[in-house]
Amino acid sequence: MRELGILLMAPAEGGEDGGGMMTQILMFGAIFLVFYFFMIRPQMKKQKDAKKFKESLVNGTKIVTIGGIHGKILEVKDNIVVIETEGGNKLRIEKSAISKEFAAEEMEKK
Repeated sequence: MRELGILLMAPAEGGEDGGGMMTQILMFGAIFLVFYFFMIRPQMKKQKDAKKFKESLVNGTKIVTIGGIHGKILEVKDNIVVIETEGGNKLRIEKSAISKEFAAEEMEKK
């Protein structure tokens, strides 16, 4: 670890011809690549998967909303979904309020 600090503090070769500037540009580029591959890219993939899921909703699918309401889809319109909750109540919600599909395996685990 100590050697790395010494290498980073060493003056760039070439003196005043901009060698130090090139090193800084390469370091910023490396930092940007790390941010892209570990933060930006996974977030974009997650948003793409969520959009695909919301577009593929069909009648009869059991879902969970962002607020934790469990229900079964009765009707799908453009941005509105009508769900039936326990007790036979019907709710109209936005597609964007749907968090995930409720799988039967989740109940068996508990």
